[in-house]
Amino acid sequence: MKIRTRFAPSPTGLLHIGNARAALFNYLFARHHCGEFVLRIEDTDRERSTQQAVDVIFEGLKWMGLDWDGEPTFQASRQDRHAEVVAQLMEKGMAYRCYCTAEELAAMREKARAEKRPPRYDGTWRDRDPADAPEGVPYAIRLKAPKEGETIIKDLVQGEVRVANAEMDDLILLRSDGTPTYLLAVVVDDHDMDITHVMRGDDHLTNTFRQAMIYRAMGWDLPKFAHLPLIHGPDGAKLSKRHGAQSVVEFREEGILPEALCNYLLRLGWGHGDAEILDREEQIKLFDIDGIGRSPSRMDYVKLSHLNGIWMRRANDERLTALVMQRLAQRDDLNHDETVRARVLALMPGLKERAKTVVELADNAAFAGLRLPLTLTPKAEKHLGEEGKKVLAGLETRLAALEPFTPEGIDSTLRAFATEHELKLGAVAQPLRAAMTGTTTSPGIDLTLAALGREEVLARIRSALSA
Repeated sequence: MKIRTRFAPSPTGLLHIGNARAALFNYLFARHHCGEFVLRIEDTDRERSTQQAVDVIFEGLKWMGLDWDGEPTFQASRQDRHAEVVAQLMEKGMAYRCYCTAEELAAMREKARAEKRPPRYDGTWRDRDPADAPEGVPYAIRLKAPKEGETIIKDLVQGEVRVANAEMDDLILLRSDGTPTYLLAVVVDDHDMDITHVMRGDDHLTNTFRQAMIYRAMGWDLPKFAHLPLIHGPDGAKLSKRHGAQSVVEFREEGILPEALCNYLLRLGWGHGDAEILDREEQIKLFDIDGIGRSPSRMDYVKLSHLNGIWMRRANDERLTALVMQRLAQRDDLNHDETVRARVLALMPGLKERAKTVVELADNAAFAGLRLPLTLTPKAEKHLGEEGKKVLAGLETRLAALEPFTPEGIDSTLRAFATEHELKLGAVAQPLRAAMTGTTTSPGIDLTLAALGREEVLARIRSALSA
């Protein structure tokens, strides 16, 4: 049997981090077992589904490197098939028409609450003679669910889970307007698409019991279920905006690399010994369902940032430079031409050692595109007092004559200048750094000057001296 998993999001908002983890787990499980991973857009809620949300899903999955097999399926395009299955259930006597109005259903729920019972449908039309049906009144079609015994789900993560059938009501299959409900559409689509494993959040566990009734009413085999514990905030509460980023797009905008996010999400609820830093090839090799824990996971933004720093240091300099330049291009106070790009690329080995996000990386690289005169931070101003300007004035001639203008040559020149004037190297480097960046931080001063180039270095020195 070929393993076949699916990711089936609803296009009603952003790609939430919990959904992204479910997609990752489904993808890795399918690839680990040489199976298939398919994408289905569950857009039966036509009022809330948007093309923008569909685009966000596609974009997010591609950014994460989760390539699906075949073309995406759109659930709304399969409504005729969903209705066909309901017709079969009607023929088998496993479904029936319900003519209850919205007002009658509301009264039913109120009565149940008053009697301290769960507010469920009471089966008013379950066994009534069809001849009693009122003329011209729209109807829904409900499943005739079993009332005796219990439904058992042997979950691959949660273990064996049971619920008494008496606790579940006759769920709606087709609404009064003829559209299928989510519970029906999911079952039909998973069956028709030969899905072998359904891996999703454990907030769907109640849905699974109800869906199992549809499978059994149709005489279909159930897929294997694996319900993943939810992701909570650092304080153990439901993840919300007050905790920080919640969606894939937000993490990307905050400068997280996709490999870092995937690595982090993999370790959030799954483990394999002491393995921590895993690339995609290693993830596919090691991942299986038996490594998933049962307890909810807590989002740790500090750990994610640390992990991102590790992946940034591993990343290709050209790629990081392109990401930085995209961000610098959004600023009106900077030059962001090919000259600046070349400077950033030259600085990247030093820049990426100090940053934990692409945002931080771009902020640290921004000095490469600054226009003169520079705006100095208060700390930088202190290094450009009388003594600092003497250092700059003394270095200007030496740096102008230096050949070749390399990090090694610059380092030797600065050290020789410091020795001649009985200065510590920091007393030479810091005024230079302030004049080059407007701040007191940068990669090594020799690398910084070499990346800026002789002409720009001399222009920045002269600008600082004239301030």
